[in-house]
Amino acid sequence: MKKLENKVAVVTGASKGIGAEIARGLAAEGATVVVNYSSDKAGADKVVADITGNGGKAIAVQGDVSKTADVERIFATTTEAFGSADILVNNAGVYQFTPIEDVTEEEFHRQFNINVLGLLLATKGAVASFGDKGGSIINISSTVTRITPPQSAIYTGTKGAVDSITQVLSKELGPKKIRVNAINPGMVETEGTHTAGFIGSDFQVNMEATTPLGRIGQPNDIAPVAVFLASDDSRWLTGEIIIASGGIR
Repeated sequence: MKKLENKVAVVTGASKGIGAEIARGLAAEGATVVVNYSSDKAGADKVVADITGNGGKAIAVQGDVSKTADVERIFATTTEAFGSADILVNNAGVYQFTPIEDVTEEEFHRQFNINVLGLLLATKGAVASFGDKGGSIINISSTVTRITPPQSAIYTGTKGAVDSITQVLSKELGPKKIRVNAINPGMVETEGTHTAGFIGSDFQVNMEATTPLGRIGQPNDIAPVAVFLASDDSRWLTGEIIIASGGIR
């Protein structure tokens, strides 16, 4: 029997990159997956096609996690299609490195609304969906909270909040049989890091030079960690922050 047989997982921001690979990884272990996306419907549909093409079950559901009505709709659609959720992966996130001289209110709120408020609202929705049976919540944070690179004050601030929230909610939700853990990836090659100009940059060279395993990550380096945290293999883990970074700290 697969590790996640008969489980229903909601993965936010799953149309590409780490979220897409986590969705595929959960499905490969038997989970039925709700692939959430904000704007990239084509990407989400491709992830669903990949999963169903391999014999799994999945649907794509649009929704902005920073909006309460959208989050409620995501979980209502999940329940209607597959029943209550068992797993939530809070992967949706945005980032932009900005020198302090260029910080704006708009950029602050853009990153905090998705990365922090969105995580809280999705978690609220998951807690209601899980019900008495409990579940597993996996927050995707970042090693920026350890390496604190220049010009990342806003983004690192959001992920520092995610780390703290993970530990708070592990204590708050433990009595409800809900485990809350975080994965902190190092630099991972995704569509986003290509678009941001990190791939092929001096930043990548420096990251590889200071990473003990000598390379940046790939989405399939992160997905197995999420599968572990979603499964009963990690039943005694909550409040943990797992650094998946090739050793960089």
